[in-house]
Amino acid sequence: MTRRRLSADLPVFPWDTLADVTATARAHPGGIVDLSVGTPVDPVAPVIREALAAASASPGYPTTAGTPRLRESAVAALARRYGVTGVPESAVLPVIGTKELIAWLPTLLALGADDLVVIPELAYPTYDVGARLAGAQVLAADSLTQLGPRRPAVIFLNSPSNPTGRVLGVDHLRKVVEWARERGAVVASDECYLGLAWEFEPLSVLHPAVCGGDHTGLLAIHSLSKTSSLAGYRAGFVAGDPELVAELLAVRKHAGMMVPTPVQSAMVAALDDDPHEEEQRERYARRRAALLPAIRGAGFTVDHSEAGLYLWATRDEPCRQTLGWLAERGILVAPGEFYGSRGARHVRIALTATDERIEAAVQRLS
Repeated sequence: MTRRRLSADLPVFPWDTLADVTATARAHPGGIVDLSVGTPVDPVAPVIREALAAASASPGYPTTAGTPRLRESAVAALARRYGVTGVPESAVLPVIGTKELIAWLPTLLALGADDLVVIPELAYPTYDVGARLAGAQVLAADSLTQLGPRRPAVIFLNSPSNPTGRVLGVDHLRKVVEWARERGAVVASDECYLGLAWEFEPLSVLHPAVCGGDHTGLLAIHSLSKTSSLAGYRAGFVAGDPELVAELLAVRKHAGMMVPTPVQSAMVAALDDDPHEEEQRERYARRRAALLPAIRGAGFTVDHSEAGLYLWATRDEPCRQTLGWLAERGILVAPGEFYGSRGARHVRIALTATDERIEAAVQRLS
C-alpha cells in the first residue's frame, strides 16, 4: 500500500523560496535589514517575564480550557481594549499560538470534502492550509456576491489585514455576519492586529456595533504575539459563540492541545497590563513614521496599510523584481504573491525590526 503524504497536498513553504534574495541582502556591507517576517524583536515586558518565572514550578498538566484567572483576564481585556462585551468566561479558550488554531480549525469543526471555506483574496496563507488539511474546498473571495448560491461552512475574516493592513468597516462586517447567519456559516475573525490601528479604528466581529451583542456563529481569534511581543511564547486565545468554543474544547482535550501553565500565567500578566502594550504600539508607530515616507520617497505607492504591522507597497512591477531591487540595498521583504495572485505586483514590508535597522533601511532608501 502506498502511504499518502499529507505534505503533498500543501503548497511549497513560501519562505523557502527566498534563499537567493536573502543571500544578496546579507552581502550588503551594512548587513541585512530583515523586514520580511512579522516576528517581534523587542524585549518581553518584565511584568510578563516575572509571571512566567513565578509559575515555572508547575509539574502537573495544564488545563485545556485555561485557568479561571486567564479566562477572566481575557474577558476583561476584550472589554477594556476593544469594547467587546457580553463574553462569558466559558466562551474563551487559550490556544498554542493562533497559527495553530487557524491551521486546525476546519479539522476541529469536522469539515471535509463537501464543505467550503472562504478566505480573503489576499490572505495569510494558513487559512488556505487549514482548509487543505481538513480536505475541504477553498474559495478566495472578498465579496459575498462572488459566492453565488454556494453555502460556505466557514468564512475567514482578517481585519486589520495581513498583508495589506486594510481595515473592514462596520457595515461590511455587519453584512458578513448577517449573511453567514442566514446560511448557518461560522465566521472566524482573525483579529491578531486589532490593537495596532494607525489611520482607522478596527472593530472586533464580537463588538456590539457589528453583531448586536449576539455572538452566535462567531469566533474572534486573538494573539499576544504582536501587541505583547509573545511570539516565542505561543500565546493566543479564541472567544465567541459558547457552543462553538465548547466544541473546540471537547476535541482539543482529546488531542492534548494545552497551553503550558507558565505561559498561561504570562498571558494573564500581559492581558492585565495595558502600559506595556501601549509602549509596544508606540514603538511600531515610531518605526512606521520613519519608514513610510522613505518608502514613498523611493518611488513606491503604499496601498491600504492603515493598521497592522506592514506596509503594502508597489513599484508597479512584478514583485520578485522589486524584491531584488530592495535586496541589492540590503533590505529583505516578502513578495506579495505569497498572499494570493492579486499580490503579484506588491511587496509586504514589516515594521518588526529594531529602531537601528529601520533607520538603516531609511538611509539606504534615501
